[in-house]
Amino acid sequence: MALRLGDIAPDFEQDSTAGRIRFHEWLGSSWGVLFSHPADFTPVCTTELGYTAKLGQEFARRNVKVLALSVDGVESHKTWVKDIDETQNTRVEFPILADADRKVSTQYDMIHPNANATLTVRSVFVIDPAKKVRLTITYPASTGRNFDEILRVIDSLQLTDGYSVATPVNWKPGEDVIIVPSLQDPEVIRQKFPKGYRAVKPYLRYTPQPDR
Repeated sequence: MALRLGDIAPDFEQDSTAGRIRFHEWLGSSWGVLFSHPADFTPVCTTELGYTAKLGQEFARRNVKVLALSVDGVESHKTWVKDIDETQNTRVEFPILADADRKVSTQYDMIHPNANATLTVRSVFVIDPAKKVRLTITYPASTGRNFDEILRVIDSLQLTDGYSVATPVNWKPGEDVIIVPSLQDPEVIRQKFPKGYRAVKPYLRYTPQPDR
């Protein structure tokens, strides 16, 4: 059964390039990004893993742990990582799960038989510290993912968790946000948003990003 937003991310124990991982324990109080790859030594995945490695400080700044997955074994992963580091001019320091038995892929519905009966699709899961699934994205095998977008969504999730706001189309950190329609008490709005707001419609009220 497919995971839905708000579901508890399934726990698992599996080998990885960083040793045995017990997923919920490994996450601890961090956010997490779990993303799957069709197989080792695939060109698109090589670029994705390399770029994700370069974003290491950006993920750390947001208290996010990154965990990749491929259906090949640990030794294959380790050899592939050398290729990634060489060709992408980086160092892959986050773990890559070895899911040869497809246990995690099955739990997370990463194998879509109509696309390929044995390989995982390009799935992405963002998981919060309560272990709840907050974002799911699935790409076709031929299309590389946009990890800048994944960071943008994490910024939105972390912001909107702390304030009574939503983020509008194409929002980027530092831009105006939207006061949620459920907040109607003028005094509460004044207290929560001392910088004021701009009402385009009664239900569409823009305010400066409140944590800046």
